[in-house]
Amino acid sequence: MAVDRNALRKWAKVRRFALGLPGAIEDFPWGDTVAKVDKKVFVFLGVTDGSYPLGLTVKLKDETAHAHALASPGAAPAGYGLGRAGWVSVPLAGEGAPAAGLLCEWVEESYRTIAPKRRITELDAP
Repeated sequence: MAVDRNALRKWAKVRRFALGLPGAIEDFPWGDTVAKVDKKVFVFLGVTDGSYPLGLTVKLKDETAHAHALASPGAAPAGYGLGRAGWVSVPLAGEGAPAAGLLCEWVEESYRTIAPKRRITELDAP
């Protein structure tokens, strides 16, 4: 499967944003790319080898953001029971796919949900 170049650009921008958050690190459990803060995953970024469509999975506690994410074409509650805890999987390609800026907002919300208070304080510091 060919990788959509526009989706790959979005993926790269979101990855850079996520890894720029305080204490964020990249890890590769199960062969997927994830961003973690203090050993906890706050965004699943999947794979970029074309074996699966590009997408990301974030935890959205805010009801409005959660509903907005689920309204994206192809979006769905995350599998493995994560959807019940607010995790949403969002495709990056296709008509109506969210823009990188909105995806970064969702990544930040997911980070704020997962990160300890001291990391949030770092993020909010002037």
